[in-house]
Amino acid sequence: MAENPRLPDQVSFYHLFLLLLIPCQVLLSPVPNDQIFQYIDGHQKEYIQRLKDWVAIQSDSSDPRKRQDVNKMMEVTKDFILQLGGTVEMADIGEQRLANGETIPLPPVILAEIGNAENKPTVCFYGHMDVQPAKQEDGWSTDPYTLVEKDGNLYGRGASDDKGQVLALLHALESLINMNDLPVNVKLFIEGMEETGSDGLEMLIENKKDTFFSNIDYIVVTDTPWLSKKPGITYGARGNCYFSIEVQSSKVDLHSGGFGGMVYEAMGDLIYLLNSLTDANGRILVPGIYEAVAPLSENEEDLYKDIEFDVDEQRANLGVKKFLHESKADLLMHRCRYPSLSIHGIEGAFSGTGTKTVIPSKVIGKFSIRQVPNMEPSVVEKQVKDYLESKFSERKSPNEMKITMIIGAKPWLTNMTEPQYHAARRAVTRVFNIEADMIRAGGTIPIAKTLEDYLGKSLMLLGIGGPDDATHGQNEKISKYNYIGGTKLYAAYLQELASL
Repeated sequence: MAENPRLPDQVSFYHLFLLLLIPCQVLLSPVPNDQIFQYIDGHQKEYIQRLKDWVAIQSDSSDPRKRQDVNKMMEVTKDFILQLGGTVEMADIGEQRLANGETIPLPPVILAEIGNAENKPTVCFYGHMDVQPAKQEDGWSTDPYTLVEKDGNLYGRGASDDKGQVLALLHALESLINMNDLPVNVKLFIEGMEETGSDGLEMLIENKKDTFFSNIDYIVVTDTPWLSKKPGITYGARGNCYFSIEVQSSKVDLHSGGFGGMVYEAMGDLIYLLNSLTDANGRILVPGIYEAVAPLSENEEDLYKDIEFDVDEQRANLGVKKFLHESKADLLMHRCRYPSLSIHGIEGAFSGTGTKTVIPSKVIGKFSIRQVPNMEPSVVEKQVKDYLESKFSERKSPNEMKITMIIGAKPWLTNMTEPQYHAARRAVTRVFNIEADMIRAGGTIPIAKTLEDYLGKSLMLLGIGGPDDATHGQNEKISKYNYIGGTKLYAAYLQELASL
C-alpha cells in the first residue's frame, strides 16, 4: 500500500498558526446547544445503567472460553443500534486458529448505518466491544465486571476501553435522533477482537471498501485517551516494531555449580545484546535509525509548549526521580514525536522467588521500537538485525542467536487542519468552554493507518478516555465528567460537522 502523503511534517505550519489566531467567538457556530446538552444531562442515570449492563458482559477476546460473551456483547450492541433506527449487518470474518490447533468462529463485525440522505455528509465511527482480561485477585478493589461508582468515577473493565467511549457515541446519536436533529449520516464499524490484534479486520475493510465504506466522507476512532484532564484531539500515533532475540547455548538447563565457568552462557550473550540497544539517556544506538525521522518543521515545537502537561506532577504520580528530558516540549516530543526503544522482558530465565542456581539453555529477550514518520518497519527490521548480528559477532560467542520481528505496525499522522478537525475543536469549545489540546499518541493504533491506507479518507482520533483510566490494568475507570461530557462532545461534533 502506498504511504499517505498528507503528513503535517510536509505541510506548512503557517496555516495552523493562522488557525490558532482565530478568536474563539469566530470558531463558535450558531448551532444551539442548550437543548441537546440539557437532554443528555437529563438522561445520565440511564446512560450509567446501560454502561453497567455492558460492563457485566465479560467480553474478554483473549480467552476462547469467553467467546460466547464476546458474541453476546456484539448482539447487545446490534440490538441497541436497531432501537435507534439503524440498519445492521453482522459481517462474518472467518475463524480463529487456537494454539492447540482447534478453530473457533471469530465474532462478527458490526457494519451499521443510521441515515442515508444524499445532501448530508457521512461520518464513519470505529470502536470495539472486547476487553482485556480482568480478575479481582489481580489487584482490583472490586469485581471488575460490576460497575462501581465512586468519587465521580465509574470503575469496571471496559468502562473506558472501549465500551464507555462507544456508548457515549451511541447515546449522543440517541439524543440527536430523539430530538429529530441528526444532522449527518452515520456509519458504525464495531469489532470484537481489537484487544487481540483485530483478526480478519483488514480483509473485511478491503472487501467492503467499494460497498459499505464507499460513500463515507470522514472517519473517527473512538478509542483514545486525553493527555491530561483537558480534552484532546489526536492527529498522530507512533508505530511499533516488536522484536525477540533468542539465544541458545545447550540442549538442557545446566547447574551453575557443575558447569559455571565451562560454557558460554546464553543469558550473558542476551544481556550484552540488550544492553547495546540504547545508551543511558535512552538514545537508540542502532545505526541509521534516526535518518528517516521527519525533521522538526518551523514552529512545530510551539505545538507542544501549550499542551497541558505538568512535568513535576507527572513525575510525582509515576514515582520516578527524573525524566530523560527536562522541558515539557522535549519530553512530549520524545513521547510521541521521536522514536523510542523499550526492553520488555526475558523469557526462559528464572524469575521466581528463591535462589535457583540454573544456567538456562535458551533465553528470549523482548523489546520494541516505537517508530515515527517516515520510518518503515521493513527498514527498521533490517537495521536492527544487521546491528545485533554485528554486535553478536564481536562477542565471538559460539551460541546460536536468532532475531525475529513479531509486529511491524506503521505510524500514523495526518493533517490536523482538515475540516473535521475544525468541527471537533469547535465542539470541544462548546462543551468544555476550553480550546482542545492537539496531541499525538505515543502508542500505536494500527486500525488508524489501515483505514486511512485502504479508504483514503480524513481520519481523526476523537476519544474521551482520561489519562489515568488504567485501561489495561487494575481498577479501570472512566470519570462521569468524561463519560457525560464525551456524550455531549460527540453530539456537538456531529452538529458542527454539518455546519461547516
